[in-house]
Amino acid sequence: METSLTGLKRAAPTDARQVRSRKALTGALLALLKDKSFDQLTIREITARARTGYATFFRHYPTKEALLSDVASEEIGTLLDRTIPILHETSSYESTLALCRYVADHAALWSALLTGGAAAIVREEFILQARHLAQVEQRPNAWLPADLGVVHGTGSTFDILAWWLARGNPSGEHESVGQIATILHHLVIAPLVGGRLEASPATV
Repeated sequence: METSLTGLKRAAPTDARQVRSRKALTGALLALLKDKSFDQLTIREITARARTGYATFFRHYPTKEALLSDVASEEIGTLLDRTIPILHETSSYESTLALCRYVADHAALWSALLTGGAAAIVREEFILQARHLAQVEQRPNAWLPADLGVVHGTGSTFDILAWWLARGNPSGEHESVGQIATILHHLVIAPLVGGRLEASPATV
């Protein structure tokens, strides 16, 4: 049975002190995920890193999974809003480039989510949300089932972005935004939307 992080997401607080506490807890979680898996983390470690009381945690979240959902589900939704349309376009390189630029602009956050200790959970949620959001239509002559296309497209996009972020700062010495967009477009996007590789320049 599939369990979505979105279903665990808590209502946003309105009190300024509650907002500060949640921000501290989510920041602590992202920082700790750089060094430990999500399963290994304890609530006491999270609250210690956030410099909040142990009881304070439970005024905001019933479990650490609910905390993760606050960080991950909204960000995944934002990224999918940029990914899903690409899988249905016939000229898609510019959209792929825009997606990679977005990830690079939010590199610290996405490094924690895609390469940190909760990466497996986040990847599963990424694909699960994609399957719910995608407006899939089976074409009678299509060689690839639409649902499989979404699973492959989003899962492979996640894996390539995670590989990129794991190598270091995307705006630094490793592959440029344009280079990773070209790789993503050639390996994943173009085959799914009809193989228009000519839309992607060799170098950017």
